[in-house]
Amino acid sequence: MSTFAEVIILHPGGIVAWLVVGLLAGWFAGFVMKGAGYGIIGDVVTGLVGALIGGFLFSFLVTGDVGFWGSILVSFIGACIFIFIARFVALKRTRL
Repeated sequence: MSTFAEVIILHPGGIVAWLVVGLLAGWFAGFVMKGAGYGIIGDVVTGLVGALIGGFLFSFLVTGDVGFWGSILVSFIGACIFIFIARFVALKRTRL
């Protein structure tokens, strides 16, 4: 049986792939959610946070590797959820 530290191995290409997936998912989520976008850094951060949210939610539904395009889809859905929550919190804050 392997430990958690043995399972996660980060390669430089993997980190670049995460950034590419985050950028694509964040940009597309900002476009679909009818926003002006958040700039390249904001889109990457939105996509990466969306990847975390989407990965957490989809881990209950899907097992195994979903591949590059599946990762973009999961990140996109998570980024849309993240943008929705962020806008909802910002809307509540402006009403106070």
